[in-house]
Parts: sequence; structure tokens; C-alpha cells
Amino acid sequence: MSGRARLALCAWAATLMAACALLPLVDPATWILQAAVLLAVQTGVGAVARRVPLARPLTIGAQALVTLMLLTLVFARQQAVAGLLPGPQAVQRFADLFQQGGDDIARYAIPAPLESDGIRLMLVGGVLVIGLLVDALAVSFRSAAPAGLPLLALYSVAAGLSEGGADWLWFLVAAAGYLMLLLAEGRDRLSQWGRVFGGAARAPGTGQGRALAPVRTGRRIGAFALGIALVVPLALPAMDGGLLDGARGGVGPGGGGGGTISAVNPLVSLRDSLNVNEDREVLTLRTDSANLSDLYLRIVSLDDFDGTTWKPSKRHITAVPDGTFPTPAGLGRDVERTEIRSLISAADDFAQDWLPMPYPPSAVRVAGNWRYEPVGMTLVGDHGQNTRGLTYEVRSLSLQPTAQQLAAAPQPSAALLREYTELPDSLPDVVARTAREVTAGAANPYEQAVKLQEYFAVNGGFEYDTQVDIGSGSDAIARFLKEKEGFCVHFSFAMAAMARSLGIPARVAVGFAPGSPQADGSVSVGLRDAHAWPEVYFEGVGWTRFEPTPTRGSTPAYTITDQPGSSVPDPALPSRNPQTEPSAAPSESDACSPQDKKLDACATESAVAVPVTGGGGPPWYALLGWVLAGLVVLAVPLAPLLWRLRVRALRLGAHGRGEADAGPHTLAVWRELTDTAWDLGIRPEESQTTRRAAARLVRLGRLDPAAAAAVHRVADAVEQVLYAPRPRLTAGLTEDVRLASAGLRATAGRTTRLRARIAPRSAVRVAWAVSARWAALKRRAAAARPVWRGTSDQQG
Repeated sequence: MSGRARLALCAWAATLMAACALLPLVDPATWILQAAVLLAVQTGVGAVARRVPLARPLTIGAQALVTLMLLTLVFARQQAVAGLLPGPQAVQRFADLFQQGGDDIARYAIPAPLESDGIRLMLVGGVLVIGLLVDALAVSFRSAAPAGLPLLALYSVAAGLSEGGADWLWFLVAAAGYLMLLLAEGRDRLSQWGRVFGGAARAPGTGQGRALAPVRTGRRIGAFALGIALVVPLALPAMDGGLLDGARGGVGPGGGGGGTISAVNPLVSLRDSLNVNEDREVLTLRTDSANLSDLYLRIVSLDDFDGTTWKPSKRHITAVPDGTFPTPAGLGRDVERTEIRSLISAADDFAQDWLPMPYPPSAVRVAGNWRYEPVGMTLVGDHGQNTRGLTYEVRSLSLQPTAQQLAAAPQPSAALLREYTELPDSLPDVVARTAREVTAGAANPYEQAVKLQEYFAVNGGFEYDTQVDIGSGSDAIARFLKEKEGFCVHFSFAMAAMARSLGIPARVAVGFAPGSPQADGSVSVGLRDAHAWPEVYFEGVGWTRFEPTPTRGSTPAYTITDQPGSSVPDPALPSRNPQTEPSAAPSESDACSPQDKKLDACATESAVAVPVTGGGGPPWYALLGWVLAGLVVLAVPLAPLLWRLRVRALRLGAHGRGEADAGPHTLAVWRELTDTAWDLGIRPEESQTTRRAAARLVRLGRLDPAAAAAVHRVADAVEQVLYAPRPRLTAGLTEDVRLASAGLRATAGRTTRLRARIAPRSAVRVAWAVSARWAALKRRAAAARPVWRGTSDQQG
């Protein structure tokens, strides 16, 4: 095998080894076999093209063309010309698949299902693109070191999205592939020489000796690169998240572009929604319900709790059932119920991916692409579908269970208990201890739940406050129980966690509290009506709403007991209290990835995770890290501009007044003038005299008489310090340079001026200076090399 073919094989292997970091993101991982085959074909085409030989650009072009045809054959065969050639329909198919893949990435948690053609195209296509770059750099251009950049990009994407603890293993695999590629290139280069220079002699008969110089250098480079790759991530903030962290930031699209309501961090965004100066109407509804105080509009339920975050579990989603929905889980026939109809209209700036509905829904008439999640009985938009400007009709059940039915509820199934009473070990003991103290004397789970509700809403001394900053982490609920201040998120999360500690199945619902009746008979639901509340499961009744948040929503009638001394308030509390800030929950949603599934293995899963930390946001050091990282990212493209401003300030700044200062100052201002002209497109001519250079600058810059005179005064000063026996300072040179520079900018176009400011051409002097210093350093190192080494080499 030739050295070039061996290098191509190593590039193929290195790409696949780096792609292994993507394996935990998708289940099953069989996609990598398909990627390996297609990548082998791509590599083979490159090998054949170089064998012909074709020029490097033609080789890369041939590989890119074959790659596109392979992807067309696999993903868009029916839309392609002759099943292979990509035409307009195939291009549209790719666009649809990429859009689908983007939606699925935002919808699914890790590992995402491979059944999604969009995700599979993004995986396979991404690996092929990285493989093409690696092959082009390492093989076509015979430069393996820069090929590590696309490999690093591939690994970094996987490491940033992965939630597993085996990232170090995938790093070692990817690093081994890169080092193998470097070794193959070094071996290929050395094979072109008749013998290796610089290696020490080996001991006779032992085969031992010092490693060859290129090998030693390679080891040092490899060790240094691995060390940097291991140490640098420790200085950066950790990336948490599902398939895409940006989608996990909340229940909205994040950026809030286009005037839509957005929620990036639920705690912060909910508090911001409650504190808006002007409440914004997001939904209007007309209903035949006789009890508007119980008409909560539910968006999604959060049933997975890890100690710091509540989020939806990964669930199987199906087509929206035709006709009537299945009976809600756990609902028995003896529970009184009434079916109500509600016509709901969403505002044009309310783009929620989940369909707000009364719970439990029995039928929905809605236009667009919607999917049904059976466990939560929710509808989620598919392929970008949302509620923006949507009008839909919902039939739902208004349930009226009695306190006796709830108190006599039998034990739920073991599977349901196991899932909905799960608590992390990191939860502070004070949570369970407080729950036991509050519910002391309760005879059954129903009485325990009522006592928890009363503790938070009435007799526990808690206050509703949207400005409170409880903090984050596993101790957030403990701090809330101590400080006794918070808003609906804190109350609902704390009650659900405490209920679970007592063995009562509980989860948290997110949506809207009952809105405000209007004169025309409609109900207006505003941004401030966003809310979160706990739901407790009772066998025979199903998931049942409780309301622990004081002054928010309405207290359910079935939680008002006949026991003496019960202090539960009137259930007909208004949904809004003008004296206090309204309640909270995500206002608008974009798909956020759900987390680890709890029950079913699923081919498709429900969308949106609503991670909610236990307090007011990420820790300060994470914020500081991201701020510093953002500053670094901004500084890179702005570096030429910043360097130019600094150099200009130094050249035109204060200077000494002695004769020794005349030369450096005058030459500095002249260099500033010529560099300004260079930035504006007038390249300096170093071979010309100062006077000719000044005349050329005046001519090409089309300067007016005043600016031209300033240029000539600076040039005269330069000649004076260069040739006069005793150089002297010339007054006003800084002002002359500024006047001449203003004249140059006045005659330049807007685009030229913008480029001169953002990407000044004279910034190349930095590279020249670095190159000159490097050359000088090598010369000094060569001069300092011990003479005895050369003598011993000659004697040997």
C-alpha cells in the first residue's frame, strides 16, 4: 500500500473514531455503519482521483459530487432524477428533512430515535462533510495537523450534547484517531527520504536506542495537544442539556424574535412574565362551563424530578385520535362529570408548541400538524406547528369528585407508584421531615395532600412574591421552606416533592390559571395568568388538581373538608388579584427536549422539556464563565480593530520633548499616516523616497489642498530627522496626521471606510512581526547550540 493510500485509510478511520462520540445521542447506533460505508466510497473516489491524477480542487469536487449523489440515493431516491441525480425535488426533500431533523432535535431527549430520517440525515451527512474536510486537508493537501480542527468540531458537538459520563472514553477514541493520522503523515513524509537524519545510533545487537527525532517531536506534540484538550474544558462552564441545550432553556424559542412571547429560563421568565408592566392577552375563550374558577388551561405536566429540575418524561406520541379521546387514566365511572365545550383563540404573538386545553380533554378540533401524547393527554405541534393565531375547539370533562371518594381511593399500581414517587438522593432531608410534620394525624393520602395544601396556602406563614430569589441547586426547596417566600413555581414544586416523599404520586402541571370574564361573555387569559400547580393521583379519580399558591387560582371544592378548624379559603377565589402580582408559568413555548423516559420505549416522543431550577438562575461562576467566553468570542473578530485603535493611540499619543525623541515620534506619525492610507486602499511603496511617497499619497487619495499640505509637512519632518545632523522635533505633527487622515476618509467610499475600521489591512504587520521574531528566535537558538554536539557527530 502506498503512503498516500495509507494516509487516506487513516483519515477514514480517524473520522469514524471521532464520530463515535455521537453514538450515545441516537438509539440504535446502526447509523454509523451506513456512515462508514458511504465514507469509504467517498474516500475511495478521492484515492482514484489522486491516482489519475486530478488537480486537488478537482479531486475535492469529485468527492463532493459523489457524496451528494450518495446522500440522494439514500435519502431522496424517489425525488431524484434516475434515482441518483439530485434535481429540484430532491433539493426540496433535503430541505424538508433538515427542517424535520431540526424539529426532532428540539423535541427528543437523548437518545433520540433513529426512525427520524431528519436526524439520520444530519448525522450521516455531517460525518461525510467532516470526512471530506479531513481527507482534503490530510491527504489532498498533505497537512494532517489542521485536519484535527474538523475532528475536534465533530467531537465537541457530541460532547456538548451528551449527558452520559463516558465522554472521556469518546475523547480518547477521537484523540487516538487523530494521533494515528499524524503518525501516518509523518511516516509518509519520512518514507520520501533515503535515510532518516537526526536519529541517534542504536546499541549494537540490542535494537535499542533513542527514538528518532521526528518520533520524539510527534510524541511531544501529541502529549501537548492531549493536555490542552483535557485542561481547557475545565475552565469553561459545563454544557447541560438534552439533544440541544438551547431548546432546554425553557418553553419558548429562546430568542423571542418576531414579537413572540418567549421563556428561556422558566424561573426567571415566569417571574418576568408576572412583573410585566402591561399584561398582554395571549388567549381568549368562550365556554359553556358554569364554573369559570375551575377552568385551568393546561399545557404540559412535569413528572421527572432530579432534585434541581422538573421536566416532562420522554413519552410516546401518536396521531390525534378521531372522535372521543380515551378515558383518563384512573378515572372511575362513579365520579360525577360534566362535558363542557370551549372555543379558544390564541393571539398572533403567542407561539406555543403545546396546545393549552382544559384537563382532561375528551375531544379536540384543531387545524394543523398536531400529535397526541396519551399519558399526559396533551397535544404537541409537529414540524414547527404552534398556536400562533390559531382558533380551536376543545371538549373536556369537568370532574366533581367528593372528599369521600378521594379519601377512600385504593392504592395505585406498583408501576405508577414507582414512577411518580421517585425522588433523588440529593433532596435534603428537611423536605421529607417537614412533610411528615405537616401531615401528622392524617388518616390517608387525601388528608395528607389537603394538609400540605393548607400548609402552603393558609397556615404555614408563606408569602407570594415574584421578586424573591431562592437560588438554585438541590437545596432550593429547603431554602424555600425556610424563607417562606416565592411564587407559584416554588409552591407547586415544593408540594409535589413533599407529596412524593410521603409515597403519594404527584407531578406538576404548567399552563394558565382561570382568566378574567369579559362583558361580551368571553374570558381573557393574559400573560400574568401563567401558572404552575401540583397534581396528585388518586385511583378511581385520576390526576387531581391542588392549589397551594396563596392568592392565586382557585381552591378546588373537593379539598374543603368538614373537619372543624379547617382554614381552607373559599374555592371561588378570583384568578387575578389586583393587589398582588399574578401567578406564573411558561408563557410561550418552543420545542424543548424532554428527558429520560420512565415507562415506554418509544419510537417518537413528546416535545418540550421545561427545566426549572430550584432558584433564580445559574450560579455566578457559570454566568461569569459564559460572559468571559462571550467576550473572547467577540474579541476574535474585533481583534484587528482593537489592535489598530491601540497602535494609533500609541503613535499619536504623548512623547518626549528631547532631541532623542524627535526621530521615534516623527517616524511613528509617518507610519500611522501611511497605515491609514493602506487601510483605505492605498498600499505603501517602501522603495520610494518620503517625498515621492507623500506625492503619491496626495494623488491617489485625491486630497484637498489643506490635507495635502499636512501630508507634505509630515514628509518634510521625516526627511529632517533622517538626514539632518541634529534632528529636532516638529510641532503639530499629530494634528497634521489627523487632518490628512480625515481627508483620506472623506474621499473614500462607505464600504472602504467600514472595512478600514473593522478589518484594517495594516493589521498584517502583526503577522509580519511574529514571523520576524520567530525567525530571530530560531537564529539565536541555532547560535546557542553547543559546539560539542557538532564535534561529536563528526567524530561518530
